Amino acid sequence: MKGSKANLSTLAEKCKTIIVSNWKGYLNTIKPEDKASIIHTSKVKYVMRRGKPYLWVPETEPHNVNIMFDERGSFSVAHPYPGPLAALLKSIGKVPNRVALTGEIIPVKEKRIEAVNKYVEEAIQSEMRAISDSSYSVRSILSSSDHMYASRCESLKALVDGGNEKYLIYKFVPSSCMFIDANGANKEIDLKVLELSKADPLGAWSTNLVDGINKDESRRRALILFCLYYLDINARDAYMVSVDTKGFDLLGKVPSEEEAGDEYQWREFRFQFEEEVKDVEAFCHQLVEMEQEVVNKFTNHTGL
Repeated sequence: MKGSKANLSTLAEKCKTIIVSNWKGYLNTIKPEDKASIIHTSKVKYVMRRGKPYLWVPETEPHNVNIMFDERGSFSVAHPYPGPLAALLKSIGKVPNRVALTGEIIPVKEKRIEAVNKYVEEAIQSEMRAISDSSYSVRSILSSSDHMYASRCESLKALVDGGNEKYLIYKFVPSSCMFIDANGANKEIDLKVLELSKADPLGAWSTNLVDGINKDESRRRALILFCLYYLDINARDAYMVSVDTKGFDLLGKVPSEEEAGDEYQWREFRFQFEEEVKDVEAFCHQLVEMEQEVVNKFTNHTGL
């Protein structure tokens, strides 16, 4: 299925953002002999370097043997939904947008392994410095997130800290790219368009931001007020789903529009900023302003 050049460019940006926002994906390799089940699949960690995914595959994984016989494979990455949000979305049948790549899996040569590991270490240090140098509004959100599953920095440390797990490193060289939306519809993305596209500036921060907001009860209450103030909808609960420079998506538990069934249902809403923000600092500043606005509005209205 093909779309206009503008639409494909936008989808390429979405693909780039999904890949940048995650650090784990599903690797599929071809088993050399087993005809009953010829594909082996497992989740592996990765880092983007010079536009290509570099995969860290545990030494014990069958992938390593499979790749020796056949370097062809596929790699899929989903938009990350951290913590309790993933279980909630699964319960209502919502699946994340995904990027599916097919191509060759090339072992990184011994003499290049040190350089790749150094790149990861520098990426971790750069992210830690960025967090340290950020404003209080940014740090207050990030500190609320669960670093065990929402922090790329913490997750990637295990790749280079010399722990018990040993890895083999591969470079994934794509030959095709497919964008798959939440409804299962897919569109092929030209690799040249993908290469030239840029990820949303909030992509690398999105998992931490979303989880940090959802873990903070006062911010969760503010999301409920957003529904009431901006949409005139009385939500019982709300979660942040995704963030970007143009706004954010929110999942609200709102009165059902159906006569039969549950009294409330989960619905997704889009909140668009009046002006696009340029970075994570500007996003958090905008969010804090919106929180203060709705809190002041309802505090004055109720006389509290």
